[in-house]
Amino acid sequence: MTTAGRSYSVLLVSAARKINTALMSFLPGERFDPVTVVDTAARARRAMTDREYDLVIVNAPLPDEFGRKLAVDVSAESDRVALLLVRSDVYEDICIAMTPHGVLTARRPMDAAALQQLINTMCSVRERLRGLKKKTLTLEEKMEEIRIVNKAKWALIESCHMTEEGAHRYIQKQAMDQCVSKKEIAEHLLRIYR
Repeated sequence: MTTAGRSYSVLLVSAARKINTALMSFLPGERFDPVTVVDTAARARRAMTDREYDLVIVNAPLPDEFGRKLAVDVSAESDRVALLLVRSDVYEDICIAMTPHGVLTARRPMDAAALQQLINTMCSVRERLRGLKKKTLTLEEKMEEIRIVNKAKWALIESCHMTEEGAHRYIQKQAMDQCVSKKEIAEHLLRIYR
């Protein structure tokens, strides 16, 4: 079942056809759409410039690089969730190196239940990142409003010789009287006094 009917876009970066076929069976179209498959890191980077992907699965090694740098770049640049699949003999070292970058790492081969659980975990992490992004945007908007209101207060202080407290009350009262935000009043005042 998808989260609130949500579908996840997936970029599968792998040159191994057998593994691609196996992974695709865990990415059904009703939950994962689109699923794009590319075979090199260079093609993956191009694909990510054309579209935002929710989940990026990198099956290492790739023909043009191992895949670690790609996974780290994916995780660092955005709110995408990166999974790096590696051979069992190198798993421990790579997992330790990838953890600080927020890259999930798994060893191959892996049984079907573990793979399904890992894909579900990726979806959960993606939802968590979506929520954090919304909070960040809300905080940034609030900080921008505070900056604009402060500029308007200083414009009132300089132009109308108000106190800071008086300018603040004036903006607040105008916003309440006109049923608009303090930011809108501040922007209007800045057009007048600047």
